[in-house]
Formats: sequence, structure tokens, C-alpha cells
Amino acid sequence: MLHFFRGNSPYLGSVMNGQDKNGLASLVQCTTHMCPIRVHWHVKANYKEYWRVKITVTNFNYGMNYSQWNLVAQHPNFNSLTSITSFNYTALNPYGLMNDTALLWGIRHYNDYLLTAGPDGYVQSELLFRKDPSTFTLRAGWAFPRRVYFNGDKCVTPPPDAYPWLPNASTKSTISVIVPLVLWMLANPYF
Repeated sequence: MLHFFRGNSPYLGSVMNGQDKNGLASLVQCTTHMCPIRVHWHVKANYKEYWRVKITVTNFNYGMNYSQWNLVAQHPNFNSLTSITSFNYTALNPYGLMNDTALLWGIRHYNDYLLTAGPDGYVQSELLFRKDPSTFTLRAGWAFPRRVYFNGDKCVTPPPDAYPWLPNASTKSTISVIVPLVLWMLANPYF
């Protein structure tokens, strides 16, 4: 799971240095990132033919409600999106070659407003992707989007070394010589 923060600097996720869109200074909840928005992308399940992602957008700005928000995410597997719950979706493929970018926004009167800040100020949805066996992998951060934009502002993404990595191989379990001997003795109690 990764968090993407809205911000103007590629190294610092803070927008506290300027005026907000409504002309008022930001009053952001005290967090480690001090950003007004957090986009949480969580790989929830990995099935045989599908994989599921949960997206949560949290508002940390006490001075602003985000009405009619939108989220743009770029991921190579949006071409295989089979279902989405709780958000509206449209593909953004201007060249018609490959659908790797999605525009997501809230369903009217249900989650189109991020009204409050803090733990209660969030909207979330689940996306179900079909696996393409020739390209699907969870290695090297492939399951996470390449770019994320919230209301047109580019989100600060973690550096590549912050992506979770799966191990290349597991450790081999060795069976000692004693185990087969004990099993044989249990099978032949009158030896």
C-alpha cells in the first residue's frame, strides 16, 4: 500500500507555503506529510484471474471541502478494469492505443464531496482488474500507479525504492535425516 500526496515539490509534499485555491491559507491537520489530501492505493487481494485495489481519498484540509473532486491515475492495467464500486470512471486514452489512464470522480450526492477533514473526511472505492498472464506481476511496484493527480494537481509519489518488493525466492526448507528415521520408527513400533 502506498500513499500519494498532493503537492508542488517532487521532494516535499507540503502546499503550506502558498494560498489555497479558495484564497484562504490552508489549515491542514497535523500529519507527517502536512498535505491537504492523501490518496491511499492498497492492493487488497490477488486472485487467480483477477486482482483488487482499494483507493481511499482523505481530506486533511479543515478550511476546504472538495466538492465535485476528480482523480486521475495512470497504471498500465486500466485496460483490464472489469468493475469499480462507489466512484464514476472513464478511460482517458486520447490516442486510442492503450487505456493506461483513468479519470475517477465521486457519485453525485453519495461521495462527490470531501466535506470534513480528518478520519471522517474520506471517500473510497474498489477496483477489480483482470490479470493478463503475459504482463501481470506484483514485482518492483508494478501494482501501483505511475502518476496520480487530484483536482488537476500532481501528487507527490514515493521514490522507487519506497515501493514494496516481493522476495525473489523463498528459503529452502531442509529435512534432517532424523525426521524420516522417526517416521519409520512410528510406522514400525515393534522393531
